[in-house]
Amino acid sequence: MLSVDAVTAGYGRITALHEVSLGVGEGAVVCLIGPNGAGKTTMLNAICGMLPLRGGRVTFDGVPLAGAATHQIVARGIVQVPEGRAVFRSMSVLENLLLGGWHRPRRDTLSADLERMLDWFPPLRARLRQAAGTLSGGEQQMLMIARALLAKPRLLLLDEPSLGLSPVMVETIFAVIERLRAAGMSVLLVEQNARAALALSDYGYVLENGEMVAEGEAAALACNEAVREAYLGA
Repeated sequence: MLSVDAVTAGYGRITALHEVSLGVGEGAVVCLIGPNGAGKTTMLNAICGMLPLRGGRVTFDGVPLAGAATHQIVARGIVQVPEGRAVFRSMSVLENLLLGGWHRPRRDTLSADLERMLDWFPPLRARLRQAAGTLSGGEQQMLMIARALLAKPRLLLLDEPSLGLSPVMVETIFAVIERLRAAGMSVLLVEQNARAALALSDYGYVLENGEMVAEGEAAALACNEAVREAYLGA
């Protein structure tokens, strides 16, 4: 589904990715792990068109994404949930959610999908009229994921979804990823909790200093001695 071929990208004079390649298959959950500053978020931004490529190419269903604006990439089915609490703080929870479906050609199914998201994330139901900026960190993360899913993505990009959350909230977020996997949605997951990311994924990549240093079936990577020592605390 997604193919990233020898992509080079960066910011100003800094090159953050050096000819990096990866792929995500239909219905697969793929994780991208590595230390802070490795270039993981840069990779997601390059896929989404938020960062111009300096080399290489990104294709989705065999169609190059070069030159496509971010909103056009969203319309094609790639949606990112960025790191941090990127909600529209002064707008209500409901208004934030409805923005997820802004590009959908048929809005008659939006209500049913919204109801499904409120079932998946029960704390949001009681806060629909509340300003999004007043939610807890975990609730804001729920809102961001629900808003992204209302865009009806075929490929969901998740950037550090568990960052800064309580253990209970982390379990909730990971349970949703499991549900997406069971439903057959393709997911590219960037996650600081490498052990959990590998447990959730079918395939994994390890990025260091802007270069891919390891890849393989997630279960095999979890047993790889070098990966365990560097990222799994074993």
